[in-house]
Amino acid sequence: MSEIILTIDGIDPVALYGEKNVKLNLIRKTYPDVTITSRGNSLKIAGDKKQAQKAKSKFEMMVRLLREQHELSLQTVEELIGGANPFETRLSNGDSNATLVHGRGGKAIKAKTVNQKRLIASSDENDIVFALGPAGTGKTYTAVALAVRALKNRVVKKIILTRPAVEAGESLGFLPGDLKDKVDPYLRPLYDSLDDMLPLDKLNYFMTNRIIEVAPLAFMRGRTLDNAFIILDEAQNATSMQIKMFLTRIGPSAKCIITGDLSQIDLPYNQKSGLRHAMNILSDVKGIGIVKLTAEDVVRHRLVKEIIIAYDKSDQARQQRREKEKQEREADKKGKTDTPEKNQNT
Repeated sequence: MSEIILTIDGIDPVALYGEKNVKLNLIRKTYPDVTITSRGNSLKIAGDKKQAQKAKSKFEMMVRLLREQHELSLQTVEELIGGANPFETRLSNGDSNATLVHGRGGKAIKAKTVNQKRLIASSDENDIVFALGPAGTGKTYTAVALAVRALKNRVVKKIILTRPAVEAGESLGFLPGDLKDKVDPYLRPLYDSLDDMLPLDKLNYFMTNRIIEVAPLAFMRGRTLDNAFIILDEAQNATSMQIKMFLTRIGPSAKCIITGDLSQIDLPYNQKSGLRHAMNILSDVKGIGIVKLTAEDVVRHRLVKEIIIAYDKSDQARQQRREKEKQEREADKKGKTDTPEKNQNT
C-alpha cells in the first residue's frame, strides 16, 4: 500500500479536474486499485503502490501542461491515459512556448508540438518555408497564426491566403452560385483559422479593406506580392507550373509559408504534384526552409493519429507489392530475352 500527497498551487481546480470532475473521474476509472481524493490544493492518492505512482505521473503531466500551455482538454487526458505519451512531442524542453497571438476571448495561440515550434523558428529565419505533414498537424493553423502576428506587429501590411481550387472527388462546375460561391468552400479552412484568431468586427474590416485577402491560386497570376505574409495552402494540389508562378510573384519584403500533404493529392491522374518537385530543386537554396510534421504532431481527435498511421502502413505495403511485381516482370522479361540466345548457342 502507498499514500501520495500532491500539493497543487496556482492551478485552477476546474481546469485540472474538469467540469463536474470529468477528468478526475477518468483517472479514477483508469486506476480502480487506488483511491483519489481532492481537497483544496491537496490531492491524495492511496492504494496499490505501482498504480498510485502511475496516477501520480498522470496528474504531474496534467499540471505541467496547464502551467506551460494554459489548457488541458479532455481529449488530451484521454491521450495521456491511452498509453502513448504525446507530451514527448507536445511539451517544450524546459521553457514555455511564446504566445503567437491572442485569439477570440483572449485565448493564447502557441505551438503545441516540437515540429510546430520548428515551423515557427524556420519562418523566423527564412523568407520561404515548406511545411509538410498529414492532416491535423496544425500546419495551416500555425502558418495563419504567424501571419496574424506579423500583421499585428506591423512587419507586413497585408496577409494573402491562397489555395488551388481542385476538386476532391466533387465537380466544381456543378456547385451552385457564381464563381465566388463555387470557390469559397475550398477556402473555408483558411476563413475558419482567421475566425478563431481575430474579433469578427476586425476581421470584417481587414477583409473589406483587402488587408487580408483569401483567393484561389489562379488569381495570383500576374501580381507582385510584396509587404505581405503569404500562405499557399494544400500545395500538393498545385502543378509545377502553378508553384513556379506563385513563387515568382513574391516581392522583396514578403514572407511565405507553403503547406501540403503529399499523401492527399487530388489532381487528375495524368497531372503530377508540383510540391515534391519544388522541394527537390529548392532544398539547398539559402533562405528557403523545409519542416516536416508527422502523425506525432496531430492535434485533432486522438483517432486521427491512428488513422494516419494505418493509412501509411497500407501505402507502404502497396508500394512494396508494386516494387515486387515490377521486379518479377523485369526478371520474366529478362528470362524471355535470354532463352533465344541459349537456343542459338546450342
